[in-house]
Amino acid sequence: MPGRQFPDGFLWGAATASYQIEGGVTEDGRTPSIWDTFSHTPGRVLNGDTGDTAADHYHRWESDLGQLRDLGLGAYRFSLAWPRIQPEGPGTVDQRGLDFYSRLVDGLLSRGIAPVVTLYHWDLPQWAEDAGGWPARETALRYEEYARLAVAALGDRVHTWTTLNEPWCSAYLGYASGVHAPGRTEPAAALAAVHHLNLAHGFGGRVVRELAPKAQLSVTLNLHVVRPASGSEKDLDAARRIDAVGNRAFLGPMLEGAYPADLLRDTASVTDWAFVRDGDEATAAVPLDVLGVNYYSTQRVTAWDGVSPRATHDGHGKSGATPWVGADDVDFLPQPGPHTAMGWNIDPGGLTELLVRIAKEYPGLPMMVTENGAAFTDTVDADGEIHDVDRVEYLRGHIEAVGAARDAGADVHGYFVWSLMDNFEWAYGFDRRFGIIRIDYDTQRRTWKDSARWYRDLVTSGKLPG
Repeated sequence: MPGRQFPDGFLWGAATASYQIEGGVTEDGRTPSIWDTFSHTPGRVLNGDTGDTAADHYHRWESDLGQLRDLGLGAYRFSLAWPRIQPEGPGTVDQRGLDFYSRLVDGLLSRGIAPVVTLYHWDLPQWAEDAGGWPARETALRYEEYARLAVAALGDRVHTWTTLNEPWCSAYLGYASGVHAPGRTEPAAALAAVHHLNLAHGFGGRVVRELAPKAQLSVTLNLHVVRPASGSEKDLDAARRIDAVGNRAFLGPMLEGAYPADLLRDTASVTDWAFVRDGDEATAAVPLDVLGVNYYSTQRVTAWDGVSPRATHDGHGKSGATPWVGADDVDFLPQPGPHTAMGWNIDPGGLTELLVRIAKEYPGLPMMVTENGAAFTDTVDADGEIHDVDRVEYLRGHIEAVGAARDAGADVHGYFVWSLMDNFEWAYGFDRRFGIIRIDYDTQRRTWKDSARWYRDLVTSGKLPG
């Protein structure tokens, strides 16, 4: 059968994040982020890995842009490191940090690649965490100041400005379960972080509208596809609770200007939401040009009776505190395979389901898939080749799922593979490899995997193989 053809103008790209690839963590004035502190704390990151060097992109950025060009990509999604731009705290700026990103943007433009810039991808300056972090309203104000510096410097040279990447992770994994930086386990603080991230999005979005009116404005959310284990009232309510705290806690204020009433009821025993001030929700609802959607897997939930052993504790297979604040009585069931090296189930249909849901609930809202990809245990053959068949099939299935969503009426006009290259995979260190380009961390050699060649052929033709 003929392969699916995507239209001219569909934006094909690859994505990375600053702390995961840059390295150079003490160079040109940069001071620690919460991930520097977290990764240097024994027991926090697998194998004691840190992002001190990572993929050394800070020194190899020009050759890395050459990789993007050779892949034929139309866009590159990357993030700015806040501690490079304001290493000494509020009211300061380090021109060296801005200059680095200015060179990067100009290098992309000279190669015909659209810069898609994320202002915040989890590397909060340690000085901001020391002052309270995202549970403190002041952090949203400091973010606005930082956003103003970055947007003023890079301006309309940027194709799309993304305010935040996956605020769900920043709030709940950082402040509730503690499996991400800064490693706190304070449920009420996590909900305050949710709000101040929403508020920061509104502040940053308005800065973009003011200073770069020709650029597109976006936010990237890792929205959860949550399915009840049965049609029972209890299981349906379990799915509703996870949808509220995982999805609508951000979609509500950002797209509708209000938190959902059921979320406030579900979490009333944790916090009274007094940190929400008059006008905050309206501020968060800055109009978007495009919604970024990150997708990897699905979840299946059931009501927990409080007595039986849990199937999992928090939906991510981690022990300890749960990220699902206000939904402690929900259990996450094992998903049928196949699975990636992260233990995540492979379900391309879930991506179609998610994109179609957004299209129905928010008609007319354009979307891009800003992250999608898979970690597998790559094997380097004797000839140096990496035949990552599993990753190719994963990408093929999920890109077909994007096409199916478009057929169903979802306005999806871009896809970014995660990731351009192997990198520091947060709490998993260098043990998990998502890249379509392999990084040899001993030599920093870049090697294309079969998935890179497959992706190049796809983006060049816009056509999935039959």
